[in-house]
Amino acid sequence: MARRERVMRMSVEQPLWRALMGYRVLTMVYAIGLFISAYDEVARPRVAIAYFAVLAVWTLATLPRVASAASCTKPFLTVDLTIALTGILLTRVAETPERIDASAPTLPSIWTAGAVLAFAIKGGWRWAAFASTLVAAANLVHRSGVPTRDTVHMVLLVWIASIAIGYVVEVARASERTLARALEIEAATRERERLARDIHDSVLQVLAMVQRRGAVIGGEAAELGRLAGEQEVALRTLVSGGLVPVSRVSEDAAEGAVVRTVEEPEADGPVDVRALLVPYADARTSLAEPGAPVLLPPTAARELAAAVAAALDNVRKHAGEGARAWILVEDEPDSVIVTVRDDGPGIPEGRLAQAEGEGRLGVALSIRGRLRDLGGTTELVSTPGQGTEVELKVPKDTTMARGRR
Repeated sequence: MARRERVMRMSVEQPLWRALMGYRVLTMVYAIGLFISAYDEVARPRVAIAYFAVLAVWTLATLPRVASAASCTKPFLTVDLTIALTGILLTRVAETPERIDASAPTLPSIWTAGAVLAFAIKGGWRWAAFASTLVAAANLVHRSGVPTRDTVHMVLLVWIASIAIGYVVEVARASERTLARALEIEAATRERERLARDIHDSVLQVLAMVQRRGAVIGGEAAELGRLAGEQEVALRTLVSGGLVPVSRVSEDAAEGAVVRTVEEPEADGPVDVRALLVPYADARTSLAEPGAPVLLPPTAARELAAAVAAALDNVRKHAGEGARAWILVEDEPDSVIVTVRDDGPGIPEGRLAQAEGEGRLGVALSIRGRLRDLGGTTELVSTPGQGTEVELKVPKDTTMARGRR
């Protein structure tokens, strides 16, 4: 079945860009409204009208530029801040000295803060400090070096707010990179475990069988069995500690941290677990199941059946040739429970931990790993001399179960 790629995009700063788009439009309307309300008091209204015409066209035409960090380029920021500074300095030309001394607002008014905030979101607190310092200098020139209290308050507010927002953006970007890296590591671990399960269920089983049969046959077959045994040990070591290509890649893109997941697509419709378990029933293995279909999502059903197969393989290898096994399928309202029980000698205490340390991952990966990936649980009870019981519990809604982990 063909694989598909799912892209997850994480960006804390993207809502800030959307908010900045709205802020620029609203403050442009506000600045024009202030001018209209004081039109009769403006000394040179034509200068103000010309500036506001440029400001309106620029603000509306460049809205896509402030939609993301990728489109908000350095040349755009430079022109944007230049328009803001020009508006501040043109106020001395458009307004009378009396209105300036009376703390009349500059032509761009609070629209200027939008230009500074764009610097903050794009480049962090250092860029914000640079842009807000230029705005402060322009206001000092506008006030002839003697700023009023209102001017000082506005300049300090823009300076502090922009630096704070720039710092928050930097922290958010670092957090996104950390989260993306964590997802990448988690994906690599899952992919390694998945490959380890597949290898354990196929290649390692074959190598172990070749080793045993070769020792029994003898001659050249014994040498072949010895080589198979060496390769089995080497492969177990590689599976238990080696690295595999990761299935997710993190990127620090302009839209935020990007995580791509390569997944197997689901088949259409649920699968009856009973149909997957019937082939495991034979003369030494009994299957007890409900009279109605036991449905699970396709991936969950296949992984559950593979875990049952791994449990039965352990029965055949460790419980002896004459051991019997029983498979019990239970259909609960919110989960499916499959129990595999045998009448073998049981598992000695500490044997599972020892086997995992030796790279024998049948229980750790082929059984517990599969159920963990489905959001399910594995309960293993073994009493020396009384056999072993493995209970596999899988939630019917595996998507929600995995999301809660």
